[in-house]
Amino acid sequence: MVEKIKLFIQKRRDLFWSVSDSKIMDISPALLVETILNYGNAHDVRTLFSVLGLEQTARIFYEHTENKLRTNYLPVVKNYFTLYFNRHVRQYSIT
Repeated sequence: MVEKIKLFIQKRRDLFWSVSDSKIMDISPALLVETILNYGNAHDVRTLFSVLGLEQTARIFYEHTENKLRTNYLPVVKNYFTLYFNRHVRQYSIT
């Protein structure tokens, strides 16, 4: 799985413009999820879900958004993925 993540990061290096070349392979899963959900396209999001898994992606997302006054997620992205994970990930389902 680690190799798939590294390959994914290399392919989408342009999304991680703020990370130096020497630290690009050391980015945290939280930064990976945040960057892809905020700035990636639909294919990037599907790839993220296949590499990390939907449940782990949702867990990371909620750890960094739930009950936080400030996050780095764009408001529309935060709203969309809150609704998405509520519907598709059982432990976050509100029904």
